[in-house]
Amino acid sequence: MNLKIKIATVFFCLVTVSFFGQEKWTLNECVTFALQHNLQLNDFKYTAQSGKETYRQSIRELLPRVNAATDYVINFGRSTDPFTNDVVTTDFFSNRYTLQSSIDLFQGFQKLNTIKVSKFLNKATQEEALHQKYLLAFRVMQAFYDIQFFEGLTAISKEQLAVSQSNYDLVKKQIELGLKAGADLYEAESLLLTDKLNLTQSGNNLVGARLKLAQEMNLEGATDIEIQNGLPDALYKSESTVMQSDSIFNETKEFLPILKASELRVKAAKKQVAAERGGLYPSLSLFGGIGTGYFETTRDTLGATVPFRDQFNDNTFQYVGLSLNIPISNAWSARSRVKQQKIEYSRAQNNLDIQEQVVFQAIQTLVQEYNSLQVEYEQSTQKTKAQYLAFTIAQKRYEKGLINALELFTAKNLFASAQNENLQVRLRSEINKSTLDFYRGLPVFNIE
Repeated sequence: MNLKIKIATVFFCLVTVSFFGQEKWTLNECVTFALQHNLQLNDFKYTAQSGKETYRQSIRELLPRVNAATDYVINFGRSTDPFTNDVVTTDFFSNRYTLQSSIDLFQGFQKLNTIKVSKFLNKATQEEALHQKYLLAFRVMQAFYDIQFFEGLTAISKEQLAVSQSNYDLVKKQIELGLKAGADLYEAESLLLTDKLNLTQSGNNLVGARLKLAQEMNLEGATDIEIQNGLPDALYKSESTVMQSDSIFNETKEFLPILKASELRVKAAKKQVAAERGGLYPSLSLFGGIGTGYFETTRDTLGATVPFRDQFNDNTFQYVGLSLNIPISNAWSARSRVKQQKIEYSRAQNNLDIQEQVVFQAIQTLVQEYNSLQVEYEQSTQKTKAQYLAFTIAQKRYEKGLINALELFTAKNLFASAQNENLQVRLRSEINKSTLDFYRGLPVFNIE
């Protein structure tokens, strides 16, 4: 019975693995899976949760503080009788209970400003967590297109290998018919082995690219992943949008998480200056409480200790009061904290300027590449067609014995190189266009 269960389990696993291995992933599916399973994002999620709790606690600081206390004291030696205030040398014990509450009436608006600080910081951490999601999505997109590149390169290598294999077979047949010398077979074999090596290298690079994507997605138990080829046959033919760095940057500032986070940190630093400045003003608080106690020395007219229940009621007392604290001199620490926070405010503003500069320069570079790639794609396409014609002519001349194997090898390599360049331009163009669409606020990724 156990053997049957084991066989069924193994069969189910094999079917599951086979089905999983046949699944082809789209780019959106890869990004969605990575966002759900990436462990590094959890750290930013926890940071955001911590910021949210800090914000909530800053609001709770407005509530009154309530504390209860009790003590049990044994007096021995020379002490004061709490009932008669006489000095006694006998041992006795006392037991006190208090319940007190206090609330700050004015603290230079420190708590209100602290609430605003924690609110801005909470939103900033949420924006930074969202920014990390976008960074992960772009890494997944890069790995996805790397796979497409090496798949295309592998296909090109297979085509080159098929040509070399055909030429090798042709030379071998011609040698058998006495039309060529045996040395020609070595040249054809050398070209064939070279193309086999190129195909092996392309295949190895493809395996590495698939592993990289699986790692970015945190796809456990998968060493290989199949993707859907979604590249268009031609690029930019229907694209008529004129890219302007300034207009794209203005759109970017409205939504880019890293810029919004920097802006929020600037606002938080400004409110923190106001909070620190509040320490220069007097503070006023209201407090009150109720208490009672039991004293062993409290006796009735007969000299017996009054019972706990009677003392608990008789010794009850209440109090209420106001506390005013006026800062006069604290070694200049309050003013120093204000100055330090002003420096942090300037630092936050400078960090925002740096982030805006980095983003603007990145957009400038993308726009320049966008315009360049349009020209490169057209030229590389024409070059590929020309090299294909040259290679086709060289192949026919080689079959007729008009050129040697080295000349054919050169023409074949130039054609393969042109195909490689055209493929690179297509993939770079796709990544460039997607990145620019992201900066323009278009829905490139399905990220909330």
